Amino acid sequence: MSLNPALEDARFCPRCGGEAQIAFPRSITCARCGYGAYYNPKPVAAAIPRDAAGRIWLLRRAFDPGAGLWTFPGGFVDLGETVEQAAHRETREELEIDIELGGLVGVYSKPDERIVLVVYQARALGTPRTTEEATEVHAYVPDEIPWRDLAFWSTERALRDALGADG
Repeated sequence: MSLNPALEDARFCPRCGGEAQIAFPRSITCARCGYGAYYNPKPVAAAIPRDAAGRIWLLRRAFDPGAGLWTFPGGFVDLGETVEQAAHRETREELEIDIELGGLVGVYSKPDERIVLVVYQARALGTPRTTEEATEVHAYVPDEIPWRDLAFWSTERALRDALGADG
């Protein structure tokens, strides 16, 4: 997968049609009309919800990437919302519960990926349900987390960081 498919075959300015300068994967500029577009990683907000007993709620993803694997709720931050608002919205969409956000667990990225993941601790304000995005939900005590069946490298890192922060 390309780091920036939008610039993969670009040669001309989308505004005036003139020859463009491409600095792959970061930008496209046009000396003729002054057009410039700069590409940055997309922010993704996530929460690690816990129940009153301290168990971590995970969901089995219904869609790729990572279909059939476990993760916590999260998704892209929309224009016009904060990272915190996105964490709340994604949790409602994926688990049908509200949460109370806690502290920041961490920020995760790699130079060859197109996202920056921001993960928060959270308290579940209800019992999660399966949804179109979550084929299964389960509350795990730390010793039972399905480490080998996690959807992403960042899921494992954030969970380990969250558990390490517990003491």
